[in-house]
Amino acid sequence: MTRRKTPEADLQRAVVQAFRFALPRTALIHHCANEVTEPGPRGARRQAILVGMGVHAGFADLMVLHDGRVLFLELKAPKGRLRPDQEAFRDAVLAQGFGWALVRSLDDALGALADYGFATRIASAARRVAP
Repeated sequence: MTRRKTPEADLQRAVVQAFRFALPRTALIHHCANEVTEPGPRGARRQAILVGMGVHAGFADLMVLHDGRVLFLELKAPKGRLRPDQEAFRDAVLAQGFGWALVRSLDDALGALADYGFATRIASAARRVAP
C-alpha cells in the first residue's frame, strides 16, 4: 500500500508535538476539523449541516490559547497559497487583536509563538539556569 503524501498534515503533527513539549502544560492546542465534503447534492447538504453547526470557512488549522493570548496558525506546504476565505479569516482575526501566522515549517511555528509573546518551557528553563 502506497502512503499518500500529506505535507501539511505531516507538518501539523510535527508542530503539535513540538508545542506540547515547548508550551506550558496549561496551554491549549486545538485543531478545528473543518470537514471537506464531496461535491454534489449529498455534499452540499452535509456542508449546510456543518455550517449550521458553526463550521466557519477559512478557519485556521490550529489555535493556541494560554495566559489570555490567542494565536491562530494556518499551515501550508512550501508552495501552498491562502484561499480567499482563509485571507478573510486572517483579516478578521487580526482586526480583533488576536494573533495569526502562516506556517510553512516548524521554525515558522516556533517563531510565531515568540512573535506573539507566548512563553515556552524551554525559554523559562533557560532563564532559570542563567546567572
